[in-house]
Amino acid sequence: MSSLNKLANETSPYLLQHADNPVDWYPWGSESLTIARQQNKPILLSIGYSACHWCHVMAHESFEDETTASIMNERFINIKVDREERPDLDRIYQRAHQLLTQRPGGWPLTMFLMPDDHVPFFAGTYFPNEPRYQLPSFSDLLCRIDDFYKENRSQLEEQNQSLMQSLQNLQPEKNTGNPSLNPAPLDMSRKQLENSMDWKHGGFGQAPKFPHPTNIERLLRHWAGAREDTRALQMACLSLKQMAQGGLNDQLGGGFCRYSVDDRWMIPHFEKMLYDNGPLLTLYSEAWAATGEPLFLDVVNTTTEWVMREMQSPGGGYYSSLDADSEGEEGKFYAWERDEIHGLLETDEFTLFELRYGLNRKPNFEGKYYPHVFMEWGEMARQTGKNEQELTTMVKQAREKLFCHREKRIHPGRDDKILTSWNALMIKGMASAARHLDRTDVANSAFRALDFIRTTLWQGDRLMATVKDGKAHLNAYLDDYVFLIDAIIELSQVRWRDGDLTFAIQLADVVLEQFEDKQNGGFFFTSNDHEQLIERPKPYGDDATPSGNGIAAFALQRLGHIIGDSRYTEAAEKTLHSAWESIRQIPYAHNSMLLALEEHLYPAQIIILRGQVQAMEAWKQQCIRAYAPRRITLAIPAECNDLPGILASNRHNGAKVVATVCNGAQCQAPIGSVEALEKELAQDNARASIHWE
Repeated sequence: MSSLNKLANETSPYLLQHADNPVDWYPWGSESLTIARQQNKPILLSIGYSACHWCHVMAHESFEDETTASIMNERFINIKVDREERPDLDRIYQRAHQLLTQRPGGWPLTMFLMPDDHVPFFAGTYFPNEPRYQLPSFSDLLCRIDDFYKENRSQLEEQNQSLMQSLQNLQPEKNTGNPSLNPAPLDMSRKQLENSMDWKHGGFGQAPKFPHPTNIERLLRHWAGAREDTRALQMACLSLKQMAQGGLNDQLGGGFCRYSVDDRWMIPHFEKMLYDNGPLLTLYSEAWAATGEPLFLDVVNTTTEWVMREMQSPGGGYYSSLDADSEGEEGKFYAWERDEIHGLLETDEFTLFELRYGLNRKPNFEGKYYPHVFMEWGEMARQTGKNEQELTTMVKQAREKLFCHREKRIHPGRDDKILTSWNALMIKGMASAARHLDRTDVANSAFRALDFIRTTLWQGDRLMATVKDGKAHLNAYLDDYVFLIDAIIELSQVRWRDGDLTFAIQLADVVLEQFEDKQNGGFFFTSNDHEQLIERPKPYGDDATPSGNGIAAFALQRLGHIIGDSRYTEAAEKTLHSAWESIRQIPYAHNSMLLALEEHLYPAQIIILRGQVQAMEAWKQQCIRAYAPRRITLAIPAECNDLPGILASNRHNGAKVVATVCNGAQCQAPIGSVEALEKELAQDNARASIHWE
């Protein structure tokens, strides 16, 4: 085995996987960048992540190969980056890849940078160890790039000036005024989503198909605001149903994979990411509240059970991901031989499982079976003569038997670092599930994760981005702060705890101080005191995760109304003005921004309950029973006195329970009976219809 390289002291499991490579890897930092400049060697920057299948392939083919490693070590300064720990670097160099190649990037991302200013001059993703896929071998590419660098330095410097100008042009235009914010983009996004809808299989576009939670959330909220638009609800529910019944959703163990390689959601890329499952959990919880569909309830239960069983650390934080591979093969953990299933189930169980999951068809995954729903309960009832209750009970028993047997297999690897932003997305998802399903265990899981962040990653009144084995480090990003504010507001609706909303205010103050573009509005992805990189992005569009600017405007607006602080609502409005041209051009690419726009135009209803905890419970259930995405309900015990903002003036008057209902900054007289509250909620539901056009 080779001696360990400079990655040996890192916390990232992905970086540690490469610590014994013969490549002289460095982490990104002052040491590696200084050496590159001093030795005048180009930088080979390789960005990936632990659950990435093709990252593993390239590592095995090239980075573990002594001959390839010797070329890398002789000609380059080699830097490895975990894109999950350094989304700032990944965001910048993915954009640069697209400019240089005119193609989308991906992982592993392979970039060659100038040693002095770190501007890339060549870009790619996966390269094989031998010429194939119309790609050169990686070792040949290395030699050709180094030779070109030495012979054409001045030409590369000119190219880099052009690239830097192009990166600058990708930044949002400066805000030159305050455009009139109107609801037109809400309606346009709705129309654009319908145009890209796959009406046969659900979802948007063609394979590879990603779940796109922000798209489905937009449709649900549009339906909630315009109840006559049942087609929006139909699109959302079709997508959720098809994903739930497909292989994207682990039918035995719960949890969603990252994307499907086919249009039918049958076979996924098997890695499971925390950042997908958090927003999907929120969606399915809300869809259950909106429709009462049993399938959505089942998904919420199996997903939360997977999270608590496999993804929560003993300390409370949530782990990052599960690998696609086990025993060197993608999907091996999840695939079955038909005879193996037959031998584990009773005859009647197997008969039903075979119908439900298509074992009477040809194998669907590399000669084996990966469970995917092929037959609906109604058709199964018609063919078997059993009622749906019998069918669901017996198939559930079969699933449990197969799951228990699968647990004995060698599991996929787990990336056990804990990321603040991804934890925030999952805390919100678990909070939504706990609220809509009245699950105390799920709520407790979310509170444990929030407490872990506060005690481990909140240091010196600033957030850290990641922690593993007790070592928290890396300056946190915009997403870390604003996703967490959003999560705290959602979790506070489940159960009020002293200090949680105050923590959200502390986070919001850092956002305004360190991330806000005071001149043009909006928020930068990195803080003012962050390491200076070749670009400082201010992203407005959604990506695999919601837009940080969108959630910043959404959460700050809500927080500002809850506590009566105009600093937050004004910053949110300035963000909308700053992003307006981007929103107007491609609304459906900015659905997180549209959350903030919707609640700017139609402020959220905020209900503050004060009283004894047990007495408030019936009132609280009245408020959270229906799907009401523009409603925030906070049930604050009477004995709580140290409250932030205008909540401090909302004192308990001695009655068992009192409710104050506000719309934005306008509050009504206190309500003293649950019947009067029910009447107000009914009137609010009648007023909720929004005519976008």
